[in-house]
Amino acid sequence: MPAVSKGDGMRGLAVFISDIRNCKSKEAEIKRINKELANIRSKFKGDKALDGYSKKKYVCKLLFIFLLGHDIDFGHMEAVNLLSSNKYTEKQIGYLFISVLVNSNSELIRLINNAIKNDLASRNPTFMCLALHCIANVGSREMGEAFAADIPRILVAGDSMDSVKQSAALCLLRLYKASPDLVPMGEWTARVVHLLNDQHMGVVTAAVSLITCLCKKNPDDFKTCISLAVSRLSRIVSSASTDLQDYTYYFVPAPWLSVKLLRLLQCYPPPEDAAVKGRLVECLETVLNKAQEPPKSKKVQHSNAKNAILFETISLIIHYDSEPNLLVRACNQLGQFLQHRETNLRYLALESMCTLASSEFSHEAVKTHIDTVINALKTERDVSVRQRAADLLYAMCDRSNAKQIVSEMLRYLETADYAIREEIVLKVAILAEKYAVDYSWYVDTILNLIRIAGDYVSEEVWYRVLQIVTNRDDVQGYAAKTVFEALQAPACHENMVKVGGYILGEFGNLIAGDPRSSPPVQFSLLHSKFHLCSVATRALLLSTYIKFINLFPETKATIQGVLRAGSQLRNADVELQQRAVEYLTLSSVASTDVLATVLEEMPPFPERESSILAKLKRKKGPGAASSLDDGRRDASSNDINGGVEPTPSTVSTPSPSADLLGLRAAPPPAAATAPASAGNLLVDVFSDGPAAQPSLGPTPEEAFLSELEPPAPESPMGLLADPAPASDPGPEDIGPPIPEADELLNKFVCKNNGVLFENQLLQIGVKSEFRQNLGRMYLFYGNKTSVQFQNFSPTVVHPGDLQTQLAVQTKRVAAQVDGGAQVQQVLNIECLRDFLTPPLLSLRFRYGGAPQSLTLKLPVTINKFFQPTEMAAQDFFQRWKQLSLPLQEAQKIFKANHPMDAEVTKAKLLGFGSALLDNVDPNPENFVGAGIIQTKALQVGCLLRLEPNAQAQMYRLTLRTSKEPVSRHLCELLAQQF
Repeated sequence: MPAVSKGDGMRGLAVFISDIRNCKSKEAEIKRINKELANIRSKFKGDKALDGYSKKKYVCKLLFIFLLGHDIDFGHMEAVNLLSSNKYTEKQIGYLFISVLVNSNSELIRLINNAIKNDLASRNPTFMCLALHCIANVGSREMGEAFAADIPRILVAGDSMDSVKQSAALCLLRLYKASPDLVPMGEWTARVVHLLNDQHMGVVTAAVSLITCLCKKNPDDFKTCISLAVSRLSRIVSSASTDLQDYTYYFVPAPWLSVKLLRLLQCYPPPEDAAVKGRLVECLETVLNKAQEPPKSKKVQHSNAKNAILFETISLIIHYDSEPNLLVRACNQLGQFLQHRETNLRYLALESMCTLASSEFSHEAVKTHIDTVINALKTERDVSVRQRAADLLYAMCDRSNAKQIVSEMLRYLETADYAIREEIVLKVAILAEKYAVDYSWYVDTILNLIRIAGDYVSEEVWYRVLQIVTNRDDVQGYAAKTVFEALQAPACHENMVKVGGYILGEFGNLIAGDPRSSPPVQFSLLHSKFHLCSVATRALLLSTYIKFINLFPETKATIQGVLRAGSQLRNADVELQQRAVEYLTLSSVASTDVLATVLEEMPPFPERESSILAKLKRKKGPGAASSLDDGRRDASSNDINGGVEPTPSTVSTPSPSADLLGLRAAPPPAAATAPASAGNLLVDVFSDGPAAQPSLGPTPEEAFLSELEPPAPESPMGLLADPAPASDPGPEDIGPPIPEADELLNKFVCKNNGVLFENQLLQIGVKSEFRQNLGRMYLFYGNKTSVQFQNFSPTVVHPGDLQTQLAVQTKRVAAQVDGGAQVQQVLNIECLRDFLTPPLLSLRFRYGGAPQSLTLKLPVTINKFFQPTEMAAQDFFQRWKQLSLPLQEAQKIFKANHPMDAEVTKAKLLGFGSALLDNVDPNPENFVGAGIIQTKALQVGCLLRLEPNAQAQMYRLTLRTSKEPVSRHLCELLAQQF
């Protein structure tokens, strides 16, 4: 930028500013400003032509007056005239005035555009930068229409100076954000990517900002930026602070550019090229290693820059969710920040660990910090940090720690901030329901919740406990006893009265044999609360009273006396009056049989989406509780059902949010002629194994298998599941799978849950579970746009002979998917015999009128039907020798594609489906496994041995099965995981 000469000091402007500052009152300031405005107006209207210096000085004064908060209604034309000056200072003031004062709808825009066009064509880099800055600052649509085509040419021109390229990139970014439709995609898009290789770091920084914004809407046009971004990031990360001296900030080389590059990479899936991916992993490891090094400066700027890169690196690792070693390291790194003295770092660490907890690779590592997080919940001063701690406890909760976490959250609830109490109540209610193995613990927890924070317990919470108690006859007696004891407290919350009234009205007879809870005592206890309650609760209690007349005839006279009281029959509230009159008449007129029929016990409630979870999602905002958030839950929590709304309704497939409370749709009701008992309707809502209390229903294993039996056409399940229409496309009608289909499939060989596919329009998530030769898969289709998908039609296709090897029953989904919405499709799968190729998912829909099609490989591979088998060393070697035919063995020696970590290897082998056998192989470094592949036609035994060589970074994998194709296929599948 040209130096400003002495003569450009504008003494008159300095004097005016000094006069303003010396004014003793607001009136004196206004008087001085009005005097100056009159003088400037006269100068502009005078006969004598003003020179450039005078115009500049007066325009500067007007600008200063405007910045003081006064309106300026003249001088705009003089500022426009300054744009034609050849002096930098005059042109600069003209552009500055226009950028600040000119409205985007001003009549002068065309004159300004002409001046800008002249400066852009001048090839003077200083004038070009001023013009580009003005375009960006004004950012009107008219300016965008005038220059959107010229700026890309300036950006990629070979003779443009570095400063001009920087300004052009940022100007184009501003126009694109204001009016995306005005920026044409063309040949320049490929050339702008190569600016990432530019020698000037400022150009690279500006280009990364532009590309990051552009690729969100047109990812395919900028896909080549991945390798260039990785290359540039690698050079920065591996450089010393002295290598990039001009761009080193407190001993951290180019921190802003590093963060921008990491954010750019988060717009894409992991690189497909193995070399690029390896280089990127090396970069991420280097950042994690540098974070462990002692700081090179004690200044806060150094630690801020260093931590900014570290947190963005961890965000990228979480985004990829494909490198177990990096995920565990990232978790350990964040764990060190949980006790950092900086509040902001503790907040960021908790927030990032919430996301890490959803990855099946790092969930266990996150759980190791449970004590630190609980301590943060208790001791943190900042409420936002405490809220993040509560979120992390919710995210890391599973069967192994549910009771500890729920008890700690209940304890915290007594002193929690009022702003977050309702959210914590919802989370406690969900966790108590989701991970309860003992119904008595669940009932105790919810009643404790009502006692501690009754004002924040919404209707959804106590509705849910009523539904659970109604549907489980083995907990009804305990619930009645517990709620009766809770009602005896002197100060009892109204929600407790509601729960007590309902449960005692339905199941009070189960505790009536105890003289301490005899029918008159129950009635007296409830009626003592009657006058302290709201109208809605009184109405519920009146219903309880009429139920008591049916359950306990000895209370009839007492209750009729209450109903006959004038305070009820002439109550000002119509609802209470009507109930009292009708219940009194019913109890007086109806016979015992009629009364017993009308007032019989409520039937079990049908399964529906949990309204507790729906309420939590509404509170957290859209997208906060994605149905894939819990995609990393281990096998111990695989048999949790979705929530239930205690209102009669027809059975329907759960919505996506219902699956957050489990991996299975609600079981279909039995036929009308054989209604399900309360004992077995919800048999495996909670438990993995037999409950602590006696259960009348089947075991979870039996329940799972019975649910997945292929339904007969006349069964209720057959009526619910729509068969594929005759017009569905066959293999010859669909396009080939997308190029990355094999890579996406490979990600799911050792895991069952995650994101199968994602682009700028659509996200497809998967949740699945398999037992024996049966499986159930949930596909979640999320519309990422604001435009509705039309004619949405996902179809499962069996290529080749797969139809005879694998049976897949699908449920039809809605033909329209609203913007930002998500729909769920349920697939029931049966393995008939061993197969080698997975089924295809063909997806067709219309977006904005344009047809879209997509073909993926469904993550259903033969190893999903593995049954882990434990055996002693002697049995293993005996079986190994029996499978000694050449065709029964498949062996592969291959180089490790990922860091060799024993824990990660063990997790992958377990995820593959086999049981790991200890003390079998003489070499403790080797892994030995066994399992049986379950198909309907036959069982295929499988033995495997994995021999890692850490020095050579190689593996040798040997598999022996009773069928040759299965051996080769399993060997190929498993080798790709390492």
